[in-house]
Amino acid sequence: MSQTIEAYLYQPGESELRWMGETSTYFLATGALTGGAFALVDERAVQGEAVPLHKHDSDVESFYVLEGEVSFYLGNEPGVRASAGAFVHIPGGTIHGFRIESEVARYLILTTPHHAEFYKAISLPSPQAMIDESVIGQACQQYGIEFVGPLPV
Repeated sequence: MSQTIEAYLYQPGESELRWMGETSTYFLATGALTGGAFALVDERAVQGEAVPLHKHDSDVESFYVLEGEVSFYLGNEPGVRASAGAFVHIPGGTIHGFRIESEVARYLILTTPHHAEFYKAISLPSPQAMIDESVIGQACQQYGIEFVGPLPV
């Protein structure tokens, strides 16, 4: 069965919006919208928000920083601050994590449709609610995410 993919245009704020704490994620492109080719999300996060060191063997992830500063931790390398205009590519299986250093940061994440579904599984449609840690653990198992430790201080 072949799937017909239609062209589309989202004006600002029209795409699906989900939340993880104070981090907002706009789903600009999903596997369903791109015929499984890729996924693209636009995230906004506040200072101190962080993703601990983790890896996902099957999913590639790339970040493009639009605003603010984000420290990226790649493999065994010390954290590197990336500001607006920086691009970070993370092949599958690479241990990585990041932390928001500026008051606010905004970045695009280009990834696989599978990995974007993980983002949906660990986020909520409302900014007021917090997701249960057990839900995050289940999503990690389902989508092949392995947390390996905290970010270096």
